[in-house]
Amino acid sequence: MLDSKNDSQGLWLSDRGATLRAVQLQPELADLLRQAYSGEKAAAFAYIGHARSLRDPEVRRAVKQIEEDEWNHRREVLALMQEYGVPVSRWYECKYHIIGRIISAACHVIGWFMPLYFAGRLESGNVCEYIVMKDYFNALGITKHDAILYEMAVKEREHEDFFQLQVKDSRLLPFFEKLFGWGGRRSFNTIDARDKSPDMAKVDAKSSGCRR
Repeated sequence: MLDSKNDSQGLWLSDRGATLRAVQLQPELADLLRQAYSGEKAAAFAYIGHARSLRDPEVRRAVKQIEEDEWNHRREVLALMQEYGVPVSRWYECKYHIIGRIISAACHVIGWFMPLYFAGRLESGNVCEYIVMKDYFNALGITKHDAILYEMAVKEREHEDFFQLQVKDSRLLPFFEKLFGWGGRRSFNTIDARDKSPDMAKVDAKSSGCRR
């Protein structure tokens, strides 16, 4: 009986693994996962240098926490990639590693405004990254990842709101907002970070103000 039970469990696990492998992700989704995984490392590296360049201890602690959030997102994205057999891109890993290190170093020489501004602009786009992932999964009939993807999108929106608050009184903001399309009155999404439990069926790129 014990052998029969173990054999049954083995068959179930084998069938489940075959089912997971049978799910073919869209090439766009697979590439988006790869870019997000490597991009989170670049962001985390950038925030290491950014935090060290700041004088205000409270802002420094907040940026350090944002760095930790990015590492957490990287782990969550990797779990999704592994579930669907999406390999890590060596090219993206190398590319974003270098980008992150360069930005980290630049934070010490380009003043206080630009690191905060471009961090906020980046986070605004990252919100949409996770909402678009949700759309791709939903198009395949997969909804089990909705909660974690929305949770990461909301966390990125919290980051965006934080950086937006830091630069809102700068005289440079109107110029940068006009030039780069993000700032005090403009965002790349309409997600409300206070809404933690929306109707997931109604959350998509279009309703979130994101361009796919």
